[in-house]
Parts: sequence; structure tokens; C-alpha cells
Amino acid sequence: MKVLIIEDNPEISAAIGVTVQIRWPDAKVVATHLGERGVDMVETEKPDLVVLDLGLPDISGYEVLKRVRLFSVVPVLVLTVRSDEDDVVKALEYGADDYMIKPFRKLELLSRVQALLRRYTTFQEQGEETLVCGPLSLDPNTGRLLYGEKEIRLTNTERRILHHLMHNCGHVVTYTSLAEAVWGNDYPDAANSLKVYVRRLREKVEDDPGEPKLIMTTAGIGYSLVKPE
Repeated sequence: MKVLIIEDNPEISAAIGVTVQIRWPDAKVVATHLGERGVDMVETEKPDLVVLDLGLPDISGYEVLKRVRLFSVVPVLVLTVRSDEDDVVKALEYGADDYMIKPFRKLELLSRVQALLRRYTTFQEQGEETLVCGPLSLDPNTGRLLYGEKEIRLTNTERRILHHLMHNCGHVVTYTSLAEAVWGNDYPDAANSLKVYVRRLREKVEDDPGEPKLIMTTAGIGYSLVKPE
């Protein structure tokens, strides 16, 4: 396992690295305090996970996310002092897979890292046939999504959400069920995080995201993927 830390505080960077290596002694940890360098290292180092601060000295963590998501689906855990809801929503919209507030608790960090790695590595269910629901076609073995003839790039979390919805095509999936499929448990505010991801999914697969025809909301319960007649 290789973890890339993009963090401008050397003490925090070192603490993250030590925490990871105590749990996974064979893990390789690489780090940088610069966002620009971090983007390059995602491409050259091919990390299994990125831990990203939002406040960097050259470019913002949001810009790092935006650039990384142009070419990579590597899991990204944002670790920041910013706790405002707007910051959380913005990070999720730019492609973050999880969000933690500093100061961090070591056991929680390890739990979040493990969950992200598990989601990333177990998404590909060997031997599972391509899922099809209406114009959407998802290959679980590669994560490749086709909308008709158009290929659409998804983040890991978006793929997990769509995978679960397609498995239950035509049926309402509760917020709890979807949160457990995506994060392994139903944590506080999971429903609000799901709303952000579903809005992003609609922007990618709906002709008019404001008037969805594929991913429908059942108020107070969850979401469903419309089953074609």
C-alpha cells in the first residue's frame, strides 16, 4: 500500500505517516507540502490513497481535487481544520471520498482509511456481469460507465452509489442502505452527503439535472433508479 500525504504542516504530515505505518508496517508513505507537486505525484507515484489538506501554500486543496479528478479515481480523504458545511459540500462536489476535521483521532483516521481502501479494492466483483438499467451500463469489473455510447468518468463514491442503485433498479433504496453500501455504516449526516453525490451524479447522467428522469428521490426515504418499461 502507498499513501500520499499532501499537507503543509510537517508535524501533522509526520503524525499521519506514523499512524498509517503503525497499522500497516509495510505501507509506503510519500508526502509533499505543495498542491502542484501533489497533483504530479498522484500521476507518478500511483498511490492507493491520498490524504489532502485544503489549506496549501501554493494552490487550494479544492484545485488539487479538481485537477486529480481529471485523470484519476484514487480515493481522497480530506483532512482539514475547515468544518463549515459549505467546505464539506464543496470538497465532496470536487471529488473527495471522505472528509475529516482536525485535530484528528488516530483510531478514527485508521478506520476511515481502511474503509476507503476496502471500498476501492472490493468494488470490482470478479465475474459479475455488466449491470444495465435503461441507458446506463456499468461494468463492475472495470468501473466503466456508459450512458448510451458516451463513457462517463465517475469518482469511486459515485460508482458505489450507482452500483447499489443499479443492483436495485426499479426499487427505492433507503438512505441507510445506501450509506452502508458506500461507507460501511450509516453515520450522522450521511443523508446530506448522499444528496451532494446524487446531485453530482445527476449532472453527469441526466439530460436535465433539475428535472431528473433516471435517479429519483423519495422524500424522507431514499433514492431509486427508474426501471425502463
